[in-house]
Amino acid sequence: MAAVRDLSSIFGSHAWIERLWSSIADKGRAFASVPSEARPPLQRAQLLAKALLSGRGEASGAAVARELHAVLHDLNGADRLEFYRFLATDFAPDPDQLRHAAEAYLGDPSPEQAAQLTAAADPPRQELLRRMNVSLGGTAALVAMRKELLGLLREEPGLKPLDSDLRHLLGSWFNLGFLQLRRIDWQTPAATLEKLIAYEAVHAIQGWDDLRRRLAPDRRCFGFFHPALPGEPLIFVEVALVNGLSASIQPLLEPVTDERAAAAAAARADTAIFYSINNCRDGLRGVSFGNFLIKQVVDELTAELPALTCFSTLSPVPGFRRWLDKYLTADPANQAMLSDAERAALSDGTSGDEATLLRDALHEDEWWADAIRADLLHMPLLRLCATYLTETTDRGADPVARFHLGNGARLERINWLGNLSPRGIQESWGIMVNYLYEPSEIEANHEMFVRDGTVVRSLAVDALKEPCQPKRRARAARSR
Repeated sequence: MAAVRDLSSIFGSHAWIERLWSSIADKGRAFASVPSEARPPLQRAQLLAKALLSGRGEASGAAVARELHAVLHDLNGADRLEFYRFLATDFAPDPDQLRHAAEAYLGDPSPEQAAQLTAAADPPRQELLRRMNVSLGGTAALVAMRKELLGLLREEPGLKPLDSDLRHLLGSWFNLGFLQLRRIDWQTPAATLEKLIAYEAVHAIQGWDDLRRRLAPDRRCFGFFHPALPGEPLIFVEVALVNGLSASIQPLLEPVTDERAAAAAAARADTAIFYSINNCRDGLRGVSFGNFLIKQVVDELTAELPALTCFSTLSPVPGFRRWLDKYLTADPANQAMLSDAERAALSDGTSGDEATLLRDALHEDEWWADAIRADLLHMPLLRLCATYLTETTDRGADPVARFHLGNGARLERINWLGNLSPRGIQESWGIMVNYLYEPSEIEANHEMFVRDGTVVRSLAVDALKEPCQPKRRARAARSR
């Protein structure tokens, strides 16, 4: 597999760079302006930041950057917050230079004046962050800094310029050209496998036996790695090799009993189901590379297993239950949610509007475990989920839907009780969705979604929104 690199060579190269950079920083300390350790830690960090930005030598800069990261690591929470405020306020563009450059450009909108205006608008803070990045471990430290910032922004909106600069720089440093796609299997170093267990947020991995199932012969796992963070995936996707679209997550997570049979099943499979995609670094939120991951994995799987003709997800609908609670509370006028037969079955002779009937039924304890009660709610909930995914005023409001539709997938099928875990019930009443990636349609689907919010979907999804008669409901129940 061309995209899969030898881990030992990558880690060895990184270790050599670490030794080289440490040596440069050690030698550069003699030429660096490092404030006395007797100063208060916050003041020392501020002086180190100014020294790093004003310095010119690479060796001395490496020494100052290393010292700055060490001081920041030891700051308490209050001092670190104050340091972030310092970065956000003291390293903005010079207002006089920016005004003069803007006036010069308005008077002469030439490429030269545009370049000068761009240079004047570039905050010194970005250069400081670039210099902090060249320190050993600097990239990981800045990613961790942004993770902390994201948790502070609600109470500290003045930190938004710092967050904006970090996001811009991280987007450059983590672009596709620097990412390495690797297959993760049972031979991958244990330290990396432990990261999968820790970062799996869609379907929790219950220890090493469960992880081994996820890496069995009829499963695949791929991740994007970055040279600055060796051994740690930035994002990874888990894939099941099956025949036909999967409607439920439970069978995909069942233990494998015969690995030879699993390998034979993989060779016969015609469908790859992407059932879990996980971002591993909160500090990289907003830096998108998940779409590239899916496309590269499709290429890898096609090359390895030519029998694969269908590439689909089995995805959660994390916003559905929250939306439904609001929708039923609002009880929008002239909105028919139930057929006559459904209304009669749910009312059981009592009076009440449709929203009240649905709310009362959904609040019955574990209704999904009772076949009769579940059948009463089957079509109404699928219909409402289809409405949520295709007709809400803020189309693509569901984060998972927005991700896949924005990447050019088609909303193919909505699956009843596809995830009976507590999380699945809590998020979407157990409903799951198949988003289909049809290579010949991806670009067109993407353009329609980003241009005007068009949700490309199958006829089966549209059919869900039609009033459902009892005979059709019975056929649907038998087909499950």
